[in-house]
Amino acid sequence: MSESVNVFFHEETGTASYLVVDSSGKYAVIIDSVLNLDMASGKVSTSLVDQQIEFASQQGLHICWILETHAHADHLSAAAYLKSKTGAKTAIGEGILDVQDHFSHLFPKRPSSLQSTSGFDRLLRDQDCLVFGESCITVLSTPGHTDDSVSYLINDNVFVGDTLFMPDGGTARCDFPGGNAAKLWTSIAKIHQLPEDTRIWVCHDYQPGGREVKVHTTVAESKRSNIHINLDTDRESYIEMRNKRDKSLAVPRLLYPSLQVNLWGGSFPDPEENGIRYLCVPLTGSGLVEKGAEHGH
Repeated sequence: MSESVNVFFHEETGTASYLVVDSSGKYAVIIDSVLNLDMASGKVSTSLVDQQIEFASQQGLHICWILETHAHADHLSAAAYLKSKTGAKTAIGEGILDVQDHFSHLFPKRPSSLQSTSGFDRLLRDQDCLVFGESCITVLSTPGHTDDSVSYLINDNVFVGDTLFMPDGGTARCDFPGGNAAKLWTSIAKIHQLPEDTRIWVCHDYQPGGREVKVHTTVAESKRSNIHINLDTDRESYIEMRNKRDKSLAVPRLLYPSLQVNLWGGSFPDPEENGIRYLCVPLTGSGLVEKGAEHGH
């Protein structure tokens, strides 16, 4: 019996979250979990992740690991919630320490609930192996989109986060702090060197042209047909294209809310004195009035 991949798709953010069952059919990991956040009302809910918990319960599965491919900037991680419900350990690439440093001046307060300095139970390096049941996950360091980006190889399945999209979606942006198009080129080459029948599972699908949702392809198809990087693409032209394209992209709608939670393994900021938790948005721009500037002072 081989591993089985179960897809839970979050339509609001176009995010695919995966529950992967080991070859014995008794153990599981969850990759890139998602919380629901309605920014207009400030309401956070757990409808999608509760479906995963219920699925695991019905199948008699023990969830061993809650894995992040990177600190996402477009949706909130449910890792802390999942850990509280299942006792599973959380893990992310060791580059998260650099990502935390990049944003420390924007979000200086770490949640007091953190059980480790990083906010995760384990920080992963290239070629680390995580065992769950009778299966093994090989960690592939795949930076470029972010410093902490990793992919998870489980036999003939690789979960690539935002490094690659479906062939008609291209590749990830590299304009976040620590992002680098040259590094991304190298990381994609590492994925494309896997056996051609390896299935690539992407973290996002934005349904180009309005087509139906698709979340997996193969190494062979990605190498042949990816619109940004394929067998006919050279390194220099890819880097030029990626950097030019990134300059035209809008800031993700949930950038700051997501980072405040995801930098710390899905932990929310501490409540303020009134008992309410807040997600802040750093403000910039010409409309700000500095202290002492009113009335010419």
